[in-house]
Amino acid sequence: MSRRCHEVDYEIIGHSMQLVEVELDPNETVVAEAGAMNYLEQDISFEAKMGDGSEPESGFFGKLMGAGKRALTGESIFMTHFTNQGNQKRKVAFAAPYPGTILAIDLAEYGGELICQKDSFLAAALGTRVTMKFNRRLGTGFFGGEGFILQSLQGDGMAFIHAGGTLVKKELRGETLRVDTGCLVGFTPGIDYDIERAGSLKSMVFGGEGLFLATLKGHGTVWLQSLPFSRMADRIIAHAPSAGGSDRGEGSVLGGIGRMLDGR
Repeated sequence: MSRRCHEVDYEIIGHSMQLVEVELDPNETVVAEAGAMNYLEQDISFEAKMGDGSEPESGFFGKLMGAGKRALTGESIFMTHFTNQGNQKRKVAFAAPYPGTILAIDLAEYGGELICQKDSFLAAALGTRVTMKFNRRLGTGFFGGEGFILQSLQGDGMAFIHAGGTLVKKELRGETLRVDTGCLVGFTPGIDYDIERAGSLKSMVFGGEGLFLATLKGHGTVWLQSLPFSRMADRIIAHAPSAGGSDRGEGSVLGGIGRMLDGR
């Protein structure tokens, strides 16, 4: 049975701030989110294109519809295609803009599809279909936050996604798992995703865990992240003096006074 996606080799480099180095044979292509590339070797050309290239026969209007969905969710309407134009193996590397872990998924091993957070996708072998997936439930739409708009990666090749902080893998066999909506990275088909209220009114207001939780149940695999970007950004903003946050002194006895004297 012939494969739909290009077969790419890869190596994940680093620990807490990882990047993935993808090795391309001559004429092989990998597609990536705009701005994810770190470096590329000679003979690799790159071009921004509308769409993921999985359906070259779809025509302009088909590509325009897919780009429109991405634009509605704040994503770039273009994806970058990296192709090895030489006659020997060459490498291109990708990384996310904040610390975390890269997950390499062979979609063929998980039923040909992975559903993930819209900001977690880094790159995938050409032939992978990358589409936006809106949750069908009204409650999720209003309260799901980061977990409402998801991406569906479909194909039979390698895909690379990014998780903030530490990556945790959970196998569900009919159980229910409740998580913070931002801590969800991705899950396989067979997992049902919904939003529920986070306990009592008192817990919702004073618990500090958010108003709603994502519930995942069924049979399949779930990946979680320990540090969603939104949580990290909230902490940084909360303690940034220029944004009205609290000043911890940055290890100095004088703190803000020292910065004023120093002219900062």
